Amino acid sequence: MIEKEIEKEIYSLRNQDKSLILTKFFKTQKGEYSEGDLFLGVTVPQSRVIVKKYYDKIEYQKLEYLINHKYHEIRFIGLNILVLKYEKETEPLEKEKLVNYYIKNLKGVNNWDLVDSTAYKILGPHLIDKDKSILYKFAESKNLWENRISIISTLYFIKNNQFNDTISISQILINHPHDLIHKAVGWMLREIGKKDKKILLDFLNKYYLTMPRTMLRYAIEKLSLVEKKFYMKK
Repeated sequence: MIEKEIEKEIYSLRNQDKSLILTKFFKTQKGEYSEGDLFLGVTVPQSRVIVKKYYDKIEYQKLEYLINHKYHEIRFIGLNILVLKYEKETEPLEKEKLVNYYIKNLKGVNNWDLVDSTAYKILGPHLIDKDKSILYKFAESKNLWENRISIISTLYFIKNNQFNDTISISQILINHPHDLIHKAVGWMLREIGKKDKKILLDFLNKYYLTMPRTMLRYAIEKLSLVEKKFYMKK
């Protein structure tokens, strides 16, 4: 079975020292956002080599085993194989099947790097000219990762000069309690500012006194020193 072959190759790269570092970095202790997540200590460059090696050798229907694996890096590899399959696919109906498969397996997209490396590359391009209600559903969800998916998916829209959904979802998430969402929203607002500074400033002028400080700091990162000082003052 090809999925077992991939799993075996990933296991061969296990590194205990790096595993301990990643366990701390990704906040896996009780009560933290990644409580109980397990790491093998495989690096992202090593993972991407495996993704490129196997993406055209495994049928997407067999990726579920990898995407829902207990080890973080194996989920990362399974999900990024799906991304590469989506990017390489040219038939619209087949691309839609890959999108639906991604949504079906969102349980495995359960950390910020798994969201950030997949959502805007699959949901973004798929939804850019379609109904986007699923993103608003995710924004209103009680699931942290669905919340992050909702805003990160809009990065693809921003790259294509579509900002309305990012602004609308940012407004939904502006009072979110978790800093992983504050960072994500701030990041997307910053990306808007690179494309259209006025839209960013309009948002800041409305919300800068009440939005979380982490979100604000991320959003104003590319502004001038004078502008940063103005928005950071309360």
